[in-house]
Amino acid sequence: MEENNQIGNPGQAGAGDVLQLVSFNIANEEFGVDILNVQEINRMVDITRVPNVAHFIRGVINLRGKVIPIIDLRARLNMPPIEHGTETRIVVVELGNNIIGFIVDKVNEVIRINKDITEPPPAMVSGIEAEYITAIGKLEDRLLILLDLKRIIKTNSDEEEPSS
Repeated sequence: MEENNQIGNPGQAGAGDVLQLVSFNIANEEFGVDILNVQEINRMVDITRVPNVAHFIRGVINLRGKVIPIIDLRARLNMPPIEHGTETRIVVVELGNNIIGFIVDKVNEVIRINKDITEPPPAMVSGIEAEYITAIGKLEDRLLILLDLKRIIKTNSDEEEPSS
């Protein structure tokens, strides 16, 4: 993974206006997540299946003595499955007190972008589940889809809040 220089207007953004992201591919789409959430990036390992879990949870792995769940982002985003290749990676993230791994097709780079070159996703987005997208980054030669990892890890039972 190599680090890109800041993209956008470097002289105009304050320190709080720059997003530092890990970018990766799933199918032909490029996604980004906040680097502050990313603990590490690992090659694919054997995943132990767990019965009766959501369809997008592939199972668990033992990562230095901790058992962590592994989510297949392709399945979560309703993209067709593929065989894992040599570039397939598990991006391990920390969200609150949870450590979770996400299977991605390929990790690209660490990238810094100005927040002002992002915008909310359009009301109608085809090909991906729009509810998992926080913003779209408009880079010089491509679009970068910024994911909301907290929404991705929610299952239907998590979304059902008890009424008071």
